[in-house]
Amino acid sequence: MREENEALPIKEFYNPRKSNYEEVYRKSMEEPEKFWKEASKVVEWYRDYDVMLDDSNPPFYKWFKGGKLNVSYNALDRHVKMHRRNKAAYIWVAENGEEKIVTYDGLLRRVNNFARSLIDLGMKKGDRIIIYLPMILEAPVAMLACARIGVVFSFVFAGYGAGALADRIKDSGAKLIVTSDGANRNGKVVELKKIVDEALEETSSVGTVIVVKRTGTSVNMEEGRDIWWHDTVKDGQTHVEPEWMDANDPLYLLYSSGTTGKPKGVLHGNGGYSVWVANTLKWAFDPQEDDRWWCAADIGWVTGHSYIVFAPLILGLTSIMFEGAITYPAPDRMWEIIEKYRVNILYTSPTAIRTLMRYGDRYPKMHDLSTLKTLGTVGEPINPAAWKWYYENVGNSKCPIIDTYWQTETGGCMIAPSLGLGLPPLKPGSGTFPMPGVEPVVLDENGKEVPAGQKGYIAYKRPWPGMLMTLNNDPERFKQVYFEKYPGMYFCADYAMKDQDGYYWLLGRSDEVLNVSGHRLGTIEVEDALISSREVAESAVFGKPDSVKGEVIVAFVVLKDEFVNDREVIAKIRKNIRENLGPIYVPEEIHIVKTLPKTRSGKIMRRVVKAVALNQFPGDISTLENTASVEEVKEAIEEFRKVSK
Repeated sequence: MREENEALPIKEFYNPRKSNYEEVYRKSMEEPEKFWKEASKVVEWYRDYDVMLDDSNPPFYKWFKGGKLNVSYNALDRHVKMHRRNKAAYIWVAENGEEKIVTYDGLLRRVNNFARSLIDLGMKKGDRIIIYLPMILEAPVAMLACARIGVVFSFVFAGYGAGALADRIKDSGAKLIVTSDGANRNGKVVELKKIVDEALEETSSVGTVIVVKRTGTSVNMEEGRDIWWHDTVKDGQTHVEPEWMDANDPLYLLYSSGTTGKPKGVLHGNGGYSVWVANTLKWAFDPQEDDRWWCAADIGWVTGHSYIVFAPLILGLTSIMFEGAITYPAPDRMWEIIEKYRVNILYTSPTAIRTLMRYGDRYPKMHDLSTLKTLGTVGEPINPAAWKWYYENVGNSKCPIIDTYWQTETGGCMIAPSLGLGLPPLKPGSGTFPMPGVEPVVLDENGKEVPAGQKGYIAYKRPWPGMLMTLNNDPERFKQVYFEKYPGMYFCADYAMKDQDGYYWLLGRSDEVLNVSGHRLGTIEVEDALISSREVAESAVFGKPDSVKGEVIVAFVVLKDEFVNDREVIAKIRKNIRENLGPIYVPEEIHIVKTLPKTRSGKIMRRVVKAVALNQFPGDISTLENTASVEEVKEAIEEFRKVSK
């Protein structure tokens, strides 16, 4: 087994062409006008742009100024005019195994029909609507229909509760909501329409609710406001002429968590965003015409927007779209889908990988995963232990792992191995190098670049096409949050380190810091050390106030199936951390639980773990996958207190 800072040689991987990454990257830095002129050809323009980048009013940058295009046209119409007309755009798989295949022609027909319904309901360019749907085909249809007629959509993740939904309705000023009667999740039904009804009691802007019949759940339908999708959307050959949008007209609004508690309404545009997501998918993953691409994210997050909907469709790919949970009804569900649908490229989260690691290697070995040629990760830094498990057990030690780093605000990948430009040697846990056009720098608190091997804050020296245009209703917050700390640079609020070879290592949020006896320790460092223990599948760490040390480390861990909860296993975990990181990193408390509080997208909710453990109010837990996990944390703490007495 290799050390985490040792590169895996390039010859181990599928790499069909000589690397030209350095040359492409150099051109993007030295000849940006020429570089982006060529890169912008990934989409078809109704009117070519006049100015590549208008930076006269920073940080409100305007990319491809003067250009006009339509994202729906680029995702559908142009493919239907050529050989992709009858190519599958989506292979949709339901939680119960039901499947639907929709071609580019069929998807265009659905989008046109829903666009016509929106127009008939009075929606017009610039209006705002909320999409609150599970992973069903109506979700991309609704997004693309909005894009077709210039309506700005805000997709709200179907795991959010009524309060979170109401906040987003108010901030966006939405006139219409698209939802479903319910959503299937882990064999249960989540009553989405009921949540919408509750949210609308707190808001006043919405005049129409369109409801997809998905689960057959009985719902309240308010006369004059609520209409069924199947009653308003007719399955005909309607054609809706695309609205030719200015490159800097808004495409969608997506809310991202803020440190103040109020979500930030991130606004992405039509032109720069489209060019960025399509090119980053090409550069990072090098998908081929006949590949089957599976971005196993939820469509409600930015990963779903960029790499389930817009980028794959702009490139004319075939995507897998899965409704259910990756461990239901059994822990081999993901591997079963890969085998059945002959998936070539899998893009998922480190949390999902660690969840599946818990069940050992027997489940991936039950299935033929030989069609996989590339693996990817997204959402958070991947620890080396999970990287190696993924590489060896899923990729059969032959698939490169494209470890991507980016944010809701960046639109698409910022740092990632570039398979499409010639893959570099990979280091488990490192995002490797920046995408073309991206100029990162690692800085100290005072804005000075730190030496190689030293942790600092990552920032970006120049704008890129996929960056957010502003925050909805709050341009001052946009300037303050992202550009105030380091004037002239975009600040990510993430820690990073650049090693001696120029590889970037992302080290988690800078606001997730422990202060133990004056030592500032990143929670991710401790969690990575915990997961490197052979006994541990998942971990969540937080700092508990201490009168002597300032804070002490408290850890909750989930063991792999073959290990049992006893004093010996905890002693082994402590020993591993002490040997790997040193005594300062050893948790004061280690609690074993069967499951950790997670969102339905698979992210561990550390704030909930901390609040429950400290007997505080945990806040909104409506996004939790399993509320029983909260009780587990409580019980573990209570048992610890009994033993301590």
